[in-house]
Amino acid sequence: MTVPSDIEIAQAAKMSPITEVAKKLGISGDDLELYGKYKAKVQPQVLKGLEDKPDGKLVLVTAITPTPAGEGKTTTSVGLTDGLSKIGKKVCVALREPSLGPSFGVKGGAAGGGYAQVVPMEDINLHFTGDLHAITTAHNLCAAMLDNHLQQGNELNIDPRRVVFRRVVDLNERALRKVIIGLGGRTEGVPRESGFDITVASEVMAILCLSMDLMDLKARLSRMVLAYTYDGKPVTAGDIGAAGSMAALLKDAIKPNLVQTLEGSPAFIHGGPFANIAHGCNSVQATRLGLKLADYLVTEAGFGGDLGAEKFLDIKCRMAGLKPDAVVVVATVRALKMHGGRKKTELGSEDLEALEAGIPNLQKHIENIQKFGLPVVVAINRFPLDTEAELALVEKKCAELGASFALSEVWGKGGEGGVELAKKVVEACEKPSDFKFIYKPEMSPKEKMTAIAKEIYGADGVDFTPQAEKDLELIHGLGKDDLLICMAKTQYSFSDDATKVGRPKDFRITVREVRLSAGAGFLVAVTGAIMTMPGLPKKPAALSIDVDENGKITGLF
Repeated sequence: MTVPSDIEIAQAAKMSPITEVAKKLGISGDDLELYGKYKAKVQPQVLKGLEDKPDGKLVLVTAITPTPAGEGKTTTSVGLTDGLSKIGKKVCVALREPSLGPSFGVKGGAAGGGYAQVVPMEDINLHFTGDLHAITTAHNLCAAMLDNHLQQGNELNIDPRRVVFRRVVDLNERALRKVIIGLGGRTEGVPRESGFDITVASEVMAILCLSMDLMDLKARLSRMVLAYTYDGKPVTAGDIGAAGSMAALLKDAIKPNLVQTLEGSPAFIHGGPFANIAHGCNSVQATRLGLKLADYLVTEAGFGGDLGAEKFLDIKCRMAGLKPDAVVVVATVRALKMHGGRKKTELGSEDLEALEAGIPNLQKHIENIQKFGLPVVVAINRFPLDTEAELALVEKKCAELGASFALSEVWGKGGEGGVELAKKVVEACEKPSDFKFIYKPEMSPKEKMTAIAKEIYGADGVDFTPQAEKDLELIHGLGKDDLLICMAKTQYSFSDDATKVGRPKDFRITVREVRLSAGAGFLVAVTGAIMTMPGLPKKPAALSIDVDENGKITGLF
């Protein structure tokens, strides 16, 4: 029997009109902006009318350190949502919008998989409602206005060598990492070095996801530092008059998008920063809306718990006043065996020795969530070749650390395969918790980075390059030491070395540079060899994607 692909399952789904999905949350058709029959944006007045309503339960889904064997965090988030619906809970899920970079690169889309997906899958993974295009355009408008200011007399005395605001494009394009612009003579602009980042790494993306409303968005945009003058003073987007026009471009993009799971559960998909180079969480707007409208809101943070979850808890929850009730850590036996030293081709047979060697990675993620004072549920995304002995070993180790354990079979069974997990999550949400942060804002930037490195990564300490020291000196001079910390680090290891899998010990983190994101409200500490513009692999996913004469897409996953 041939197993249908993710896209074939999604294309065979019978979707409900989005107006019917909205009714499950009490949203009327008048409060929607329709993008066809199955997608809509929710008007801002819906959230404003719910401010006095108590929040539902907030459930964060994170995962162990990613491996090529796969973990299934988004799939689990969707399946858990449908599982909660199966046991009679009023629930919705809030996810991030996929970036076109991974969709055409190596990772693929971000709509879940198997029978635990959000639909319409092709739309979500491609242009969706145009939010990422709006962010790209707003960002690049600001960059164009900055270069025009240099061309038209430079009244602000900007030093072209100290422009820190690059351009963005939502594709993996290594050839644009470093470029020279303004060539061709006096009328073609001021020549200078620059470069491109991927759109999801843009500070504009971070601002959209962290803003409480449109006016907060505009205020944050105006605070973005774009460059420095010849005498070292910062120049912001507000200084060059760009904030208003940028906000105008984003006035629709800030509205949360509503779609549905394969089983008709409401799903907000809004904002899409990567967690290895940005804060990795969907928008505050979508999260707050879901908490007011549902009894349980399931949300995810990018990559492993050391990246997305730490930033969700230390940055997003702190800024938005959120308090999670439980955290799900997703793992697979296959991935844990890879952390135990096995290759991807060696995962098909029982191997308790490799599993035992890889479980410390899971244990560290559990310990990290417990440091935030939150209950943990471990969800093992079950594969057909997992043995009972392997599953029993993982369950035993979880029990030793005080974490609940549940098998998840949502890929093949949808919500029915998530019922066990849903019941464990409901139990966890009723447990007492003592939510706290890893660091305090009044600590120095170095102290905050060191706290994350030691407490969350397990590092012995942090080393700062001369460039990072220079950056921190400038930040101190600007009075920005109290900003939060967004660590840009490889997703493949607790360390800043992607080859150190499992639970590495005896290592230090190296901070290469520190970027000021004054509008977003944090400092980006760039570690190791992390890049803010990915490249395509030798055989990108784009080679397999096609469309026929009827507009039917194939090869997207």
